[in-house]
Amino acid sequence: MVSRPVQAGVGLLTGVVVFASSLGGLFALTFAFVHGRFGDSGPRVTAAFIAIAGFVSVGLVPFLKYPANPPAVGDPSTLGMRTSLYFAMIAISLAAMIGTALLQRHLSSRMSVWNASVVAALGYIVVMIVVAVGLPGVNEVPEQFPAVVLWQFRLSSIGAQLLMWTTIGLLFGLLTERAAETGMRRAPLRTSTV
Repeated sequence: MVSRPVQAGVGLLTGVVVFASSLGGLFALTFAFVHGRFGDSGPRVTAAFIAIAGFVSVGLVPFLKYPANPPAVGDPSTLGMRTSLYFAMIAISLAAMIGTALLQRHLSSRMSVWNASVVAALGYIVVMIVVAVGLPGVNEVPEQFPAVVLWQFRLSSIGAQLLMWTTIGLLFGLLTERAAETGMRRAPLRTSTV
């Protein structure tokens, strides 16, 4: 239905823009919920932590278990199963990351923030190792497929995720901080005397 040149050009651009815009909206909602709840961090620091946690839980960890494959590689009859496993890995990883943040916040009242963060991060790692071992593997790349092409595709895939999360985190933090500073400078002008 859609030619390869369209898929590789306009189709790819459209897909990336729609995906990044959706992710940016979810990022903004997460920021609105998290900002001010986990310490006195400013907008840039909060946005950076959300971006790092998002990249690790949504991009990197699922990628380590189910790395991306080039188009048309793999058995078409298992596409539904592979997609379900990948999204299950994302959902579990995201839930574990949220649990990690809550655990870190709880432990911070009993120990230093650094120690609480290390314990919570180790908890996330242990949970995700257990999940990765428990979920079935998917190895459908044909033996004759060029390893260099597979490696370059996978590297490009995770690199695009890293670039997207970094851009969203840095730009969102910068723009939110500027908006907050502008709002504070304008705040005295809005006060009225009665």
